[in-house]
Amino acid sequence: MKHRVLAINPGATSTKVACYENDELTFKKEFTYHYETISQYDSIMQQYHLRYQDIATFLQEMDMKIGSFDAVVGRGGLLPPVKAGAYRVNEAMLDCLEHRPVLQHASNLGASLAKGIAEVFGTEDCQAFIYDPVTVDQMEDVARISGSASIERKSIGHVLNMRAVSMKIADEQLGKPYEESRLVVAHIGGGSSASAHRNGRIIDLVSDDEGLFSTERSGGLPLKEIIPMCFQRTQKEMTELTRKKGGLVSYFGTNDARIVEEKAKNGDEQAQLILRAMAYQIAKTIGELATVLCGKVDAIILTGGLAYSEYVMNMVKERVSFLAPVHIVPGEEELLALAKGARRVLTGQEHAHTFIENEAIVASK
Repeated sequence: MKHRVLAINPGATSTKVACYENDELTFKKEFTYHYETISQYDSIMQQYHLRYQDIATFLQEMDMKIGSFDAVVGRGGLLPPVKAGAYRVNEAMLDCLEHRPVLQHASNLGASLAKGIAEVFGTEDCQAFIYDPVTVDQMEDVARISGSASIERKSIGHVLNMRAVSMKIADEQLGKPYEESRLVVAHIGGGSSASAHRNGRIIDLVSDDEGLFSTERSGGLPLKEIIPMCFQRTQKEMTELTRKKGGLVSYFGTNDARIVEEKAKNGDEQAQLILRAMAYQIAKTIGELATVLCGKVDAIILTGGLAYSEYVMNMVKERVSFLAPVHIVPGEEELLALAKGARRVLTGQEHAHTFIENEAIVASK
């Protein structure tokens, strides 16, 4: 039986949509927004009508009508800790994302956009889902301990893509189910995170503020240096310093790794050093997570936008290939991952969870 699924991935200055029939892409579109346009809105959720109208107009142009989709799935926003997999969009989820998200992020629009499009373009039984939000939490209790009783480590990272590529490599390269695999996955891009997977669960995760730096994020920084800076700058300034103006932006004024790589290849010693340090930190984080799996690692997976760089990936592989075979899956296939997740629910391979805010789930408990 064929299923037609629309996937929606709202980003900071873009909205990506794609239609799949039984996991086969039928059409795809990316809407981009100038910063000046987005900055006119006081909150992320106020952008809903702008983004919804762009999607609806495009679908009409593609001759999509009522009854076109069996499911619509959006990128999951920053909810309280949740289980892995699919959640049906409900009023409790929408209220939480609008009024009490963990962080403000464009992905918080994913659920409401999925619901809105499903109501207009879906079949009578069309369901709206989110899948693998960034706050999926399967961490073991020992991984939550930070070293300060006032702070608990949180599971926030590129869960959607990391789980998707893990299932892909387990199936296509290891020849066994993801649920029987032991993997270390690093997603490297504008923000970077890395995770340890054991038997189908992400048992530990290094967030983009804890370890490896990226094109825009500073990663973990020495507290002895950071604490005085916090008294010299506002919270907004510190957030921008570490999350928008860190990493390659801090050193070169650009988040385009291709520009920095070109400098390095042309003999720029600073560019060579910073990219070597980036590869060094990626490898160090992978080694850290390999200890979580007691060194028993079936595969290491490098993914995200920076995985397109052979220059950086080769330096990482040189340091970590002794641990396990290294597989590189460049970019991200988040739209396909969303669609496949929704279809697994439609075919009965998975069941969808129900979001209840006051029962925010820590999956390992």
